[in-house]
Amino acid sequence: MSDMDKAFEFKVIKKDKSSGARAGEFRTPHGTFRTPVFMPVGSQATVKSLSPEQLKSVDVQILLCNAYHLSKRPGEKIIREMGGLHKFMGWDRPILTDSGGFQVFSLAKPDRAAGKSGGLVRLSDDGVEFREPISGDTVFFTPERVIEIEEALGPDIIMPFDQPVPYPSSYSDAKSALERTLKWAQRSLDAKRRDDQMLFGIVQGGTYKDLRKESVEALKAMGFKGFAIGGLSVGEDSSVMFETLEPLMELLPEDAPRYLMGVGTPEDIARAIKLGVDMFDCVLPSRNGRNGWAFTSQGVVRIRNLQYQTDKSPLDPDCDCYTCRNFTKSYLRHLFQAEEILGLSLMSLHNIRYYQKLVFVLRDGISG
Repeated sequence: MSDMDKAFEFKVIKKDKSSGARAGEFRTPHGTFRTPVFMPVGSQATVKSLSPEQLKSVDVQILLCNAYHLSKRPGEKIIREMGGLHKFMGWDRPILTDSGGFQVFSLAKPDRAAGKSGGLVRLSDDGVEFREPISGDTVFFTPERVIEIEEALGPDIIMPFDQPVPYPSSYSDAKSALERTLKWAQRSLDAKRRDDQMLFGIVQGGTYKDLRKESVEALKAMGFKGFAIGGLSVGEDSSVMFETLEPLMELLPEDAPRYLMGVGTPEDIARAIKLGVDMFDCVLPSRNGRNGWAFTSQGVVRIRNLQYQTDKSPLDPDCDCYTCRNFTKSYLRHLFQAEEILGLSLMSLHNIRYYQKLVFVLRDGISG
């Protein structure tokens, strides 16, 4: 048994009789989390407006951070010098880092309206050269460089550098990107040195079922023990996403964790869990919370609406979070009208609790 095998263990505890859903446990060097699991997004080593203690108060088990963003600010060398990402951000539970591939390739479309200068300069099998939008510097990212960054950061689970494709994409573009992604996956495995980190393979191939199958088979042959599903929720309809996702569940190993990247709405998460997905991340609960939108058991609440000006009821009567136990809709609306930072924090906290309860309830409902 390798040192990595000792540090990590994923096991399916229960499978649902009427669907593909499964309940599991995933042991990492920083603790065990239960699956299905939702990971709030803390790209810059923080979930915006929320402290680690607040996140623990709503039962967050694992966070997602972004290797690309952290390599720019403050830089992975500083984080390593400060004892690694867990100590740096005061979080002692598991962390997963995304490689930043999606962010790098999104730079191919500079945000001119915002005056950003980023842009894709050169793409080859070697890597990607691009202009960094904050500094304007030209940066060259390779699979080896990404692994170097993630090993310096020190999270528990890491993602390789990959080439996602937008929706829609031609078959030839999707195939070309997949072939490059598979080459980079092998190079990432070859570059990896730390045994206390688990590297997932990322399944790509656009919306083409044969390419997705090719991707899964190649990653299995390379020996990956965790599988992320990338390139979905990038503009396609939900029906298209699930037509692509469903056949993959039969191809992925039963004993490996399955992570659907960047998804999504509560409805999409619930549907994906029924297919057998184990891990999720999305900016939606925190971003919508900061914009005054709350997910509740009674539907979406847009707290800025005038109807809540004198509403004495909690944001969600069925929620046990700090926000719902202590404040009225009237007060929350006041915070947003007055542009007080506390409003952003309280709404984000509630939304993340809503997502945590969603996956917990679905997990508890899995009948073996």
